[in-house]
Amino acid sequence: MPIWGGRFEGGPSEEMLQFSESLGDDLQLYEEDIAGSMAHARMLSEIGLITPGQLTELRYGLIAIRDELLKGTWTPSLEHEDIHMAVETRLREKAGEKVAGKLHTARSRNDQVATDVRLWLKKALGELDEQLGRLLTALLDRVEADGRTLIPGFTHLQRGQPIWLGHHLLAYAWMLSRDRQRLADALSRVDQCPLGACAMAGSPHPIDRHRTAELLKFGGVMDNAMDAVAARDHLQEAAALCAIVMTHLSRMAEELVLWSTREFDLVRMDEAHATGSSIMPNKRNPDAAELVRGKAGRVHGDLQALLVMAKGLPLAYNRDLQEDKRALFDAMNTTTACVSITSGMWEMLTVNRERYDEELRGDFLLATELADYLVTRKVPFREAHEVSGALVRWCEDQGAGFEALDLNVLKNHHAAFEANALEWLDPVGAVERRTSHGGTAWCEVERQVALLRETV
Repeated sequence: MPIWGGRFEGGPSEEMLQFSESLGDDLQLYEEDIAGSMAHARMLSEIGLITPGQLTELRYGLIAIRDELLKGTWTPSLEHEDIHMAVETRLREKAGEKVAGKLHTARSRNDQVATDVRLWLKKALGELDEQLGRLLTALLDRVEADGRTLIPGFTHLQRGQPIWLGHHLLAYAWMLSRDRQRLADALSRVDQCPLGACAMAGSPHPIDRHRTAELLKFGGVMDNAMDAVAARDHLQEAAALCAIVMTHLSRMAEELVLWSTREFDLVRMDEAHATGSSIMPNKRNPDAAELVRGKAGRVHGDLQALLVMAKGLPLAYNRDLQEDKRALFDAMNTTTACVSITSGMWEMLTVNRERYDEELRGDFLLATELADYLVTRKVPFREAHEVSGALVRWCEDQGAGFEALDLNVLKNHHAAFEANALEWLDPVGAVERRTSHGGTAWCEVERQVALLRETV
């Protein structure tokens, strides 16, 4: 007989049981569900609603159920509907109807599941933060090991200016640093205990919600009972965080895919993160990066599912909200796995440090250097920009790069050029001249690494 059996003569149909069960999703909440029940039982004992002996029976029963679920010696069945009823049903078998029935005093499945999810999410956010810290460290290590590698900096996927690889990688490192800040901020809102809110209106019993929050190591208590059971913005915020992280990972993955091609030839993926082809023996496919890029869409979909699920719901609880866990679990688990695999890629790949050393000499990506040189000679930048563009066009007409330039050609285009202008066409010199705050000069790279090291 279901728990609402006093109102109903029969139970739901088999089809309805199949349609409404959520065990497949929320079974992974069993540790949180049992922890919440143990804290609730202890609080009930402390305020005198259950006896110390009953508390002991409940604790032994709950510990035994936790062990059974951990070892797989007991598996909930379909009629249990969800993890909360599965545990309660099993507890009645172990502690008896009278004792087990007292556990649900001043508690509803509504605040119970809300508590379970917040406990799970706190743990999941901690694991994600740990992996983000690992990835951030991997990038900083790579900056220190290979960061002084000369590469083109791109805009519109066209060569723009020469930069150090370390400057490029630090852009991702700062994104990850902000991701961790967002995570910490989201965690502060997740870390509020809903237990004791009951269905939506609180309880007439003298419960101590602050005590259960303390026992469960929450930072505080949800102040409104209806909000406690109806709110899902903390799930949406966590999924939004995951979607932003996955966007960063996907951009990073795309560049690893490009950089590992023969055309770019900047990095070589370790065999641990690459696969071959079933027909082409020469292939070395960057599958790990491609999968990360592909999974980003899934996590974005999880966020959309959570947003749409709640957008038209009246307060307080509605069964629609049962659908929140699948999207949340998938977003958190997928993102954490993708961060981990991305860390592995950066830790194990090889950088071709000489790839662009000669190729960038005379390349048109040094055009801005000529304009900046003229600015040092008091020429307005817009005028200098036009002159530099004309020099590019002249070289193209010759079928050559900037290596074709000499002082006569430069002076023919603008009288402000002097012999030392040609020195500005050294790509390494161009990189090192950009010492402005956040620039690509190595002193700035080192400053940023030191700042980011402090955060991990």
